[in-house]
Formats: sequence, structure tokens, C-alpha cells
Amino acid sequence: MRSGLVQIGAWAVATGAAVALSWYGVHTVLTEAGFERPQAVPLPSATAEAPASLPAATSAAATGEPLSPSPSPSSAPPSPSAAPTLPSPIRTASPVKSASPSSVRSYLVPGGRVALDIHPDRAELVSATPDAGWQMQVWNGDHWMRIDFSKDDKANSVFVTWNGHPPDVQTVVR
Repeated sequence: MRSGLVQIGAWAVATGAAVALSWYGVHTVLTEAGFERPQAVPLPSATAEAPASLPAATSAAATGEPLSPSPSPSSAPPSPSAAPTLPSPIRTASPVKSASPSSVRSYLVPGGRVALDIHPDRAELVSATPDAGWQMQVWNGDHWMRIDFSKDDKANSVFVTWNGHPPDVQTVVR
């Protein structure tokens, strides 16, 4: 009887030590690196931010923002489970030109920046970085992609479609 209790006690001590050591290792890794905010990788760009001395219309054109005022905002952002309907675009986005030949293009909308790897028959999301205070949501389909940036009652989107044609990128500011 005594040897059985000694064996159970030794097993309990060994198991407790193994669990404690494992928890400490996982806890250390998760607190040091697991939940750091991801950093966006800067894209090569030949154009810099517009100088502050330029008028608002010129500054907006240089950064790819729309020149027209935004229409009234929608009531709420769509739920991810619902297939989004494409609202009529305000303007077609022009990518920020790259200094080197690359298929990665960057698109600016109020609320964030989207980087896409454009191929002749498809597009892939490289990164979507919301501005401070904005939230970002992504939907993917077989031949389309939608990236939304939302804050309060504002929602701005980047739509990409490539169903049988080269990728077409449009921005919508609501």
C-alpha cells in the first residue's frame, strides 16, 4: 500500500512539474510575441505624401483620395456572412506608382491603405492597414475581394474583381 502511494505521489509531482514548465514556456512566448500588433511592410513608392502647402484638391489627387464630397453614410457595415452588393463606385482608383517594376499596387482610401499583388488573371491581398481609430474587414470570393475600413458611421471600401478579365480595382467612399 505504501509503495502505491509513493508511486502516485511521484507521478503527481512529475505531472505537476511538467504542466507548470509547459505553462510557463507557452505563457512567456505568448506574452512576448504572440499578441504584438502586426506592423505593415512599407511598399516602394515613387510618390511621397503631398506637401502641406498644396491646396486640398491637389493634395487629395496626389494621395489617391476622391475629389468629390462623400455621399450620406450607410446605416451599418454589412455582416461578413452576407454576400455584399456592389454599390456604384465614385471613382476608379489609381494605384500609387512604384519605383521598381512590381505587380504590387497600393490604394489609399479615407481610413486606410490596401496593398494588392495584381496578376493578369487574379489579385491577392498583400496587406490592409487601417488608420488610427478605424476598423478593417475583408471578404473574399473566387473572383472578387472587398476590403472595408469603417469608423463610426463612415465606411469606405476597395473592391477587386477578376471574373474572366484582368483585375479591376475600384474604391467607394460613403
